Amino acid sequence: MKTNLWFVTLGLAGVICLGVGKALTQNGPPGPGNFDPAQIQKFMLDGYREQLDVKDDAEWKVIEERIQKVMEARREVGFGGMGRMFRRGTDGNPPQGGGQTGGARRGFGAFFPPPSAEEEALQKAIDAKAPNAELKAALTKFLEARKAKQASLEKSQAELRQVLSVRQEAIATLSGLL
Repeated sequence: MKTNLWFVTLGLAGVICLGVGKALTQNGPPGPGNFDPAQIQKFMLDGYREQLDVKDDAEWKVIEERIQKVMEARREVGFGGMGRMFRRGTDGNPPQGGGQTGGARRGFGAFFPPPSAEEEALQKAIDAKAPNAELKAALTKFLEARKAKQASLEKSQAELRQVLSVRQEAIATLSGLL
């Protein structure tokens, strides 16, 4: 299971990187103003439509809505801590200068959800070198929240399966949606 999650994470990172490259070449040189997560999401959805060979717009509308729910739920579950890399510097603190300004999330960090209250509490406990009991309590709350997010992802994936043909389900599974 963990190996599959690792491969899915790598696959999604690859898709994101490919999408970023294509989007950036269409919009000019890389820079803080040229990175549009919505455009990357559209690129990814168009790729899924092509892979799943959906010709009918009405059928695609139903499938697309469910794919978006899966993508959002997967984003909420996180990518094994990768979101932290883009939200925090190498010293564990928010990056200076290139960080979030004015509430806007830019760059790759825009693909990752803001830290949850449970994640922030756990990070604060770690940073403060809190006693084991406090760390354990924060860790338990974080893991419970992550479990709930995982259940939401699984529900979204089950809803997507309901509208896919067997062939489409196989393609969606190989592409990391399911």
